[in-house]
Amino acid sequence: MNAAVLFGLGTMIAWGFWIAFGNIASSTMDPETAAFVSYATAAVATGVYVVASDASLAVTNRGLLFAGAAGIAAAVGVVSTFIGVTVGSTSIVSTIGGMYFITAAVIGVIAFGESMTLTKVAGIGLALTAIVVINQ
Repeated sequence: MNAAVLFGLGTMIAWGFWIAFGNIASSTMDPETAAFVSYATAAVATGVYVVASDASLAVTNRGLLFAGAAGIAAAVGVVSTFIGVTVGSTSIVSTIGGMYFITAAVIGVIAFGESMTLTKVAGIGLALTAIVVINQ
């Protein structure tokens, strides 16, 4: 199996558990606090993995800038998700949140010069249609 597909499946499964467990946490405590605990735990677990895996600790200014920006985006996403599941359906919040690839695809085209193919346009269109359908 292609390594990218394997890691993609790992992401899908892990994030499925993340939102399901986040839903339970957010229903038993303040969602912002649940989001903080979730990401604090993730930061510790990731740190342990980095040390155990012998990953390079070398950083660049550009890497720090974009890693920090990614962290801010992740914080906005997790707080939005945890609040979302307290005010609405987990299936709706997770389905719409899972469409983050639309944002990534558009950023890829605009910022990184990736081509906007007919297949990408169709995929984005179908994803937007799914958002409309899931809200019915």
